Amino acid sequence: MSSTIHNISIDCHDTYALAGFWAQVFDCPRQPDDFPGDPEAMLLPPGGPEVLFIAVPEGKTVKNRLHLDLQPADRTRAEEVERLLGIGATLVADQVSPTGGGWVVLADPEGNEFCVLGNAAERAAAAAARAAAGDDAAA
Repeated sequence: MSSTIHNISIDCHDTYALAGFWAQVFDCPRQPDDFPGDPEAMLLPPGGPEVLFIAVPEGKTVKNRLHLDLQPADRTRAEEVERLLGIGATLVADQVSPTGGGWVVLADPEGNEFCVLGNAAERAAAAAARAAAGDDAAA
């Protein structure tokens, strides 16, 4: 028997505020029993594992060893990046390739990095462009 992901945990200072940011990212509400100052907050994004925010005293000091890669379902990568910047994300790096592949690295309000990939159509178009150019690099 194998293991499954029960939840993804994110250490942070303000569980309620950071859960609020990610609730907007995933378009799901915070749990009704989560309040400002709580040591934990939980999200239940549709189609994904639970996301648990845990209060810790130390701040983030280095690049994440684990991060989320997001793929927009109903908009382009550029539209999703614009939306996320509008709700409080910051741009870390734009790794979009000339063929349209790649990703954009953003950070949440506490500095945790995450990536936004192209949507399914953008990823397919980038793969076709790479194939036509004879480039085997990943999207």
